[in-house]
Amino acid sequence: MNLFNWKSAGPVALVFYILITSSPAAHASELASHTPGTGSAINTSASSSVPPAETIYLPLGDLFRPLLADPKEPHFYLSYRHYVYQSQHISAATGGYGEIFGIKRYVDHADGSAWQVNFGGGAHAQFNLDMPSRALINTDYTIGFPVSYRKGPDSVRIALYHQSSHLGDEYLLQTKTNRIEFSYEALNVIGSHEWQEWRVYGGGEFLIHKVPNELRPWGAQGGIEYHGTDPVLGSGRLVGGLDLKIDQEHDWAVNGSLKAGFQFDSTEPNGRYVRVLAEGYQGYSPHGQFYVNRISYGGLGIALGFD
Repeated sequence: MNLFNWKSAGPVALVFYILITSSPAAHASELASHTPGTGSAINTSASSSVPPAETIYLPLGDLFRPLLADPKEPHFYLSYRHYVYQSQHISAATGGYGEIFGIKRYVDHADGSAWQVNFGGGAHAQFNLDMPSRALINTDYTIGFPVSYRKGPDSVRIALYHQSSHLGDEYLLQTKTNRIEFSYEALNVIGSHEWQEWRVYGGGEFLIHKVPNELRPWGAQGGIEYHGTDPVLGSGRLVGGLDLKIDQEHDWAVNGSLKAGFQFDSTEPNGRYVRVLAEGYQGYSPHGQFYVNRISYGGLGIALGFD
């Protein structure tokens, strides 16, 4: 199985190396302020004690807030879901882990902008609870190099990433499913605008290298999120998001993911949080080689954040 096409990844690795080594090696202290659960914000206030620009290595959080309702966003979570596929009803446990890890941030205090180079990756797995062995159905692995930019309420994330998908051995043996190789490298670009408690975003994706080769490459994505600031349930505040995707492979049919619930932030300003979310999905499956199947699911999950 082709786990990574290093020929196509070579140019981005060179760019990544140049970005890391080009700016002055200023091991300055972290000046960016942080809002728990919302990602890092830039300190744009100009004063005599703040340099006009600085470079921060291993910064806290990312300039682009992670997408709340995107099923493929790398994060730590565990969910119970009830899937419907054709006439089948399947109880499943799904879980995943992943993170966007900041490598280098350059902050221009003069105009209040910043860009950041990251390393990111994760895994998303599904287990069939109706099978005697609670068999692992599928795991999708992602790894990539996101670059983010922010100025005020506007942010952009550009990511070159790889995904490969693998079926569980017990699931293959018990269901006699015909396994296919499914992997690709893609360029993904998402822009975001935040206004008070609301956020809208949109962008697109292009598959650079893909297996099966006949996959059609273009896709688009958009969504809206709400991040409440006032406690509603104890210390929990309301959060929710709707993520919509269309792609050329499925003749631009809409795939929708909805998540809503409560976020409980750490009592310390460290960006950690726990989310309890109801979730629903309808459209073509986001799980590996099952991309040809139309499914729906509803469930309840818990997610951990380390922004």
